[in-house]
Amino acid sequence: MSQPIKLVVHITTLPGRGADQVAAFERLAPLVRAEEGCLQYDLHRVADDPDRFVILERWASAEALAAHDAAPHMAEAAVANKAFRAGPAEAFRLVDEPVA
Repeated sequence: MSQPIKLVVHITTLPGRGADQVAAFERLAPLVRAEEGCLQYDLHRVADDPDRFVILERWASAEALAAHDAAPHMAEAAVANKAFRAGPAEAFRLVDEPVA
């Protein structure tokens, strides 16, 4: 079994479409949080920009993250998100230890 995985996912919506991102996340979050190995899945709006968001994710293992990525509800969300997102989400995997 692998080490826990931490991700920061940056999302930008089309101008004025931030509310669509929030609504989509509210529908998707319960499904993701119910997935085996999901430790955290939280959406945060970027201060002073209603169309930019960050999702903080923690997964128990690389296997759990891979299963999440392959989940049918994630494929459905990827298609639906194209209607209001300015482009694809950008995911950053964090190292386990703090730098300083």
